[in-house]
Amino acid sequence: MTTTLKIDFVSDVSCPWCAVGLASLETALDRVGPEVQVEITFQPFELNPQMAAEGEDTTEHLARKYGSTPEQAASIRETIRSRGAALGFVFNLAKRSRIYNTFDAHRLLHWAHLEGCQLSLKKALLKAYFTDGEDPSSHIVLLRLATEVGLDAERAKLVLAGEAYAVEVRKQEQFFQRQGIHSVPAVIINDRHLISGGQPPEVFEQALRQLAAA
Repeated sequence: MTTTLKIDFVSDVSCPWCAVGLASLETALDRVGPEVQVEITFQPFELNPQMAAEGEDTTEHLARKYGSTPEQAASIRETIRSRGAALGFVFNLAKRSRIYNTFDAHRLLHWAHLEGCQLSLKKALLKAYFTDGEDPSSHIVLLRLATEVGLDAERAKLVLAGEAYAVEVRKQEQFFQRQGIHSVPAVIINDRHLISGGQPPEVFEQALRQLAAA
């Protein structure tokens, strides 16, 4: 018997632990097999909603926001790189030197959800930023990624050129903040069960099996 679970994956495309969490979740889904199906919706969360268009140096940003020394930041990045490598996700630390505004990426992801290819775009955005060192605020980058995952290029241009889905994205951001979500990734299963942080696959696997059995 197949059980379908609803998953809201609250995250930002500039959040490295979100990339780890998604890779862990997908590994867990491979392990549980076809008896557990999921409907995943990527919900918006901006780590840096006030970030300027030109972005900010990663090390300087972490020092200002968290008080991290360059050595501490390097240690954290190495931990993330190692966790990603174990899950088949490549963090190219040498290329990811800046943090950018991600609001337009979230608008594009909202539209991609309506078009049925949100997961593909989410993974493309994470790879573009963390592996290839590209700017997820760049409309040129966003348009190329949208086209690569099968979205209509002309419609993508229209979305990016205006304020399409801005209201919807902000509404969803505010909704999850009111639910107590102030850090990501936050994986909410069936609107009730929360898994916080970039947990290992075993945590997701256990939760999926327990909830499917219930």
